[in-house]
Amino acid sequence: MLPETLVGDHTIYACVMGSRAFGLATEGSDTDRRGVFLAPTPLFWRFEKPPTHIEGPAEEQFSWELERFCELALRANPNILECLHSPLVEHADATGRELLSLREAFLSRRVHLTFTRYAHGQLRKLEADVRVHGAPRWKHAMHLLRLLTSARDLLRTGTLVIDVGERRAPLLAVKRGEVPWPEVESRMERLVEEGAEAARRSPLPEEPDRRRIEDFLLRTRRASALRADPHGEPARAAGQG
Repeated sequence: MLPETLVGDHTIYACVMGSRAFGLATEGSDTDRRGVFLAPTPLFWRFEKPPTHIEGPAEEQFSWELERFCELALRANPNILECLHSPLVEHADATGRELLSLREAFLSRRVHLTFTRYAHGQLRKLEADVRVHGAPRWKHAMHLLRLLTSARDLLRTGTLVIDVGERRAPLLAVKRGEVPWPEVESRMERLVEEGAEAARRSPLPEEPDRRRIEDFLLRTRRASALRADPHGEPARAAGQG
């Protein structure tokens, strides 16, 4: 089965991410689309397994196979968790809606480690830019501030909100290079400290609800297998004709 067929006929969830989902879009911002597809179960019975992810077929489009998506979400991958909480959902069939209903089951205090680790990696890149070019890539600095704020608030409240809301103007000022780098760096350090403090008191559980997610995945795979024709050929997802 061609990758574009998997995305076109078997996507269960699709959303817009990036600046548009974060409430930071400006004129000329790209539209980053992300999705989750359910590879029909019979494809796993063959030697050549279906792909775990697919880039395209449209520009700025990327999709994950459901199992891979769940694996990454259980590990508290920042990009995956934010994808699950996008306010700009473009498509969700019955399986996709059930996936969305499980968003809280993926959340745990692991987010402190994964978000912080990702942030440290991005900060090292920004510091290298400052050493080499005298200034960071301001767009990346803006998004790192956004991510650190999102992680701190998630740990404090147990809820992941990715639209920056009233923080839009100050963040865009950073993107335009209007805030001195030492001040931006100081903000980042403060957010890291606040995130660590929030992690110690967080209402989030220590671990995600892996059993609940696995039950969802097994039921979904079983239903897909039952939809296959008598020769084991995968059927289209419900609603695809």
